[in-house]
Amino acid sequence: MYDNTCKYLVEKFSQDFATWLLNKPISLSTLEASELTAEPIRADSVIFLQSEDEILHLEFQTRPDATIPFRMLNYWSRLYRKYPNKTIRQIVIYLCETKSSLVQQTQFQEQNTSHSFQVVRLWEQPTSSFQKTLGLLPLAILTNTKNPTETLRNVAQTISSIEDRNLKSSLSIHTYILAGLRLRGNIIKEILRSDIMEESSTYRLLRRQAIEEGLAEGRRQGLTEGIAQGIAEGMAQGISQGIAQGIAQGIAEGIERGKLQTARNMLRKGMAPALIAEVTGLSLPQIEDLSKD
Repeated sequence: MYDNTCKYLVEKFSQDFATWLLNKPISLSTLEASELTAEPIRADSVIFLQSEDEILHLEFQTRPDATIPFRMLNYWSRLYRKYPNKTIRQIVIYLCETKSSLVQQTQFQEQNTSHSFQVVRLWEQPTSSFQKTLGLLPLAILTNTKNPTETLRNVAQTISSIEDRNLKSSLSIHTYILAGLRLRGNIIKEILRSDIMEESSTYRLLRRQAIEEGLAEGRRQGLTEGIAQGIAEGMAQGISQGIAQGIAQGIAEGIERGKLQTARNMLRKGMAPALIAEVTGLSLPQIEDLSKD
């Protein structure tokens, strides 16, 4: 989800990212990972952009990753093999604040091989510069702000002033997704206009995925726990009371737990109670109780 959001922003607003990261307002075109080699590349997390004489390789990370230095070397060698006359800039952008030393690594060093790359930790970046640039606007919530809720309000206000409804809707949903790394879903939903987001095909796709994932996860967890508990209780009560009865009861409880787990997952994603009731079959009072919990 976060990979696709960042990829959209970079490709849609490549000039904004070039100005921020390269200090040059140049236009960049997408370089497909498949052009580099037959060996697969994690295309969901790798972004390559190019100009006439420069290649910008970006990776967005939500968490520290010990394999990053070697991956940077690996991708650099592939890029250099095909484009030896172009300057290659590699930048890893960490989205979520962490104290891990891994986000400080800017070099691969092993035996006689050394390779350097850049790292940007978003939580250290000044918020003001992101609020002034349309393409960087959804990332503002993850920057060095003391009041992320107020920052999101400012971002929402800027987005609401955009005249192009398609662009407004798209920026709203991508802001919604990234804000989820720092704020709770109910807070985000209060600030961002849901009617604008619902116009986005991305929002509809994500909502459908959330429902499907929530149902699958809820059923899996609920049934597994319910059946296991039912069997255990049935055996504990003894054969005379019926292991079969215990198993049947466990399955029934598992289905109910699955519905509750599905509802919790959907609440975390800020979905409307009426939609959750329709999907799960739970009553609105039950959903309200879950929301309070």
